[in-house]
Amino acid sequence: MVCIAHFFVTALAQRCSVVTNTNTGETIIIDGGGDSNRIIQWIDQGIGEPDAILGQFDGQRKVVALINTHAHFDHSGHIPFLKSHYNLEWWLHSDDDYLQSLAQESGARWGFDLPPPAIAENSWIHGEKHTFAGLEFEIIHTPGHTLGGCCLNLKLEEGPNHLFAGDTLFQGSIGRTDLPDTGGDLELLLQMIRTRLWPLADDTVVHPGHGPLTTIGEEKRYNPFLNKYH
Repeated sequence: MVCIAHFFVTALAQRCSVVTNTNTGETIIIDGGGDSNRIIQWIDQGIGEPDAILGQFDGQRKVVALINTHAHFDHSGHIPFLKSHYNLEWWLHSDDDYLQSLAQESGARWGFDLPPPAIAENSWIHGEKHTFAGLEFEIIHTPGHTLGGCCLNLKLEEGPNHLFAGDTLFQGSIGRTDLPDTGGDLELLLQMIRTRLWPLADDTVVHPGHGPLTTIGEEKRYNPFLNKYH
């Protein structure tokens, strides 16, 4: 059904996910923050390897969508290159438009040379369902790390669902809420996780923006941040 490749991009090791419908080869890029040449070469020509991969697909991939969980530069910095190469529109929650406008400037403060920021033509709305590459994603708005932060829940007919969580939820941790110009709010982030992510199935595979994969069930039981703050 799906093949999910992970590229850990930039010095911050941000997870860019390349999701392919194995029935059609249609492909989605989630959080294209860096290493766009490497990702494009692998998708278009089969050159190189991802850093990790779930599932298998040996056919030709065709990128049909560029989508993002949020707009921090390590997640969005190479979207301009990907938009230009694949001639596609881009999806991002509009509450992160201001943050996206700062991507080049923010990246420079961390030593990254990024192009002028992209403009998102399409915005997420909480609770909506969108189909890309024949795959259904439920949009879960989870502000707290950023104003427009979202989790993208890939719903499959067979096997567990896959939640692309951006920097909302990590294995044993949560997103930072102390970064400047992002609208960080610890209490709001914790509330969003408890009310909007905990109701998901325990076997839902969580693909965080950084670090190892986990599941909703594991984080409900063991995440110290969710147990510490009541």
